[in-house]
Amino acid sequence: MDAMNPLVPAAYDVVWAVVALVAFALAVWAIVGLSRGAARLSSLTVVLWAVVILLVPVLGPVAWLAAGRRGGRGVARS
Repeated sequence: MDAMNPLVPAAYDVVWAVVALVAFALAVWAIVGLSRGAARLSSLTVVLWAVVILLVPVLGPVAWLAAGRRGGRGVARS
């Protein structure tokens, strides 16, 4: 019996594998960034960000990288 499903092209599998890999890399990048910036955040904030990053696949890491990293800074640099 043929192992390939004729209804799902091989390119479809490759695209979803790349999407999953990018989502995983984004989550790792956000967790590393969170761990580096954890000293200026409270413990509860760090735990909440970690939960959001891990449980909301793409939006969690993007939210941390866009807004969370700047959350503890006082005055914005010009």
